[in-house]
Amino acid sequence: MLAWCYKHLARPVLFAFDPEFVHNMTLKGLEWVSASAPLSGMMRSVCKSPELPVTLFGQKFPNPIGLAAGMDKAGIALRAWESMGLGFSEVGAVTWYGQPGNPPPRVFRAIADEGIVNRMGFNNEGARKLSEVLTRCKEKGRWPGHPVGINLGKSKKTALEDAPQDYASSFRELKDLADFFVVNVSSPNTPNLRKLQDKDALKAIFSQLQGVNHKGHGKAKPILLKVAPDLTFEALEDIVELIPKLEIAGIVATNTTITRPKSDQPKLAKVYAESGGLSGKPLRARSTEVIKFLYQRTEGKIPIIGSGGVFSAEDAWEKITHGASLLQIFTSLVYEGPLVVRKINLGLQNLLKANGLACIEDAVGSAVKK
Repeated sequence: MLAWCYKHLARPVLFAFDPEFVHNMTLKGLEWVSASAPLSGMMRSVCKSPELPVTLFGQKFPNPIGLAAGMDKAGIALRAWESMGLGFSEVGAVTWYGQPGNPPPRVFRAIADEGIVNRMGFNNEGARKLSEVLTRCKEKGRWPGHPVGINLGKSKKTALEDAPQDYASSFRELKDLADFFVVNVSSPNTPNLRKLQDKDALKAIFSQLQGVNHKGHGKAKPILLKVAPDLTFEALEDIVELIPKLEIAGIVATNTTITRPKSDQPKLAKVYAESGGLSGKPLRARSTEVIKFLYQRTEGKIPIIGSGGVFSAEDAWEKITHGASLLQIFTSLVYEGPLVVRKINLGLQNLLKANGLACIEDAVGSAVKK
């Protein structure tokens, strides 16, 4: 009933306003929820997801559905994401230098296709500010019980040749505040950023990061790489070869796409003419193709976090059975509302039973192994 109310009553009202304005207002509300134990408890009772534990990177994830980067760049609503039933959350992207991002308007809804085009451009207040916010969150007892990751981006004003130091500065500042990190070299919204997916560039970046990671007495953190869906399989093959050499702990597949589906609908065509990355249902099939390729080429030995078009349990099951151990959502929260997390996890629970499997790990890659 609540899911129906969101989709048919609340969403039409929200969609009458600018997407970024709605996003900011929603995040402000979730910040209030996160700051209040009673409100967090109320949300938890409504959105409670079944336990579908996954152990990865030496950590326990309550369920495989997590929050993708970009939704909570500043980490202000962490406890609310846990209360929503999510199994983990990823904050950021954060850059070493604070920056405003690209000029608005910079978010566009492709409603008929249930997609979103954005060209935000890593708008954030910088790594030091995020460090302050997360430290305060921990001190005030608002830290969630699920794992938290941080997405690292490159500052726009930093030259490509200086990118390794830029990423390393952010990582050094934030290393002790999160459970895992994701190197974002695949956003289409920072000029030339995707050039950093080149082998030599990745070697330089991860060499710097792992130098910081293994320095001193602090525990080394898992550092993952987020890849673009627009990479060729040959380019992905190059990345696979680098994984053991650079100690890449896992792959997030995938970021948003610069490709566009064909449409004869004027409203959709207008949205698709906007520059930026496309997320949501139009990305589903390609992201699964990338997951399958990476799973096969790594023989299932490297953890994959699947992202792109996860709206239902069936979407999630498709990605899991093709090689993803965890999943992330963003656009489905916009179109389906917060109860989509519970819906997906309940559906996954039923799919496990229907297939005679005991846990999510048993399903990972099962469609590829056949």
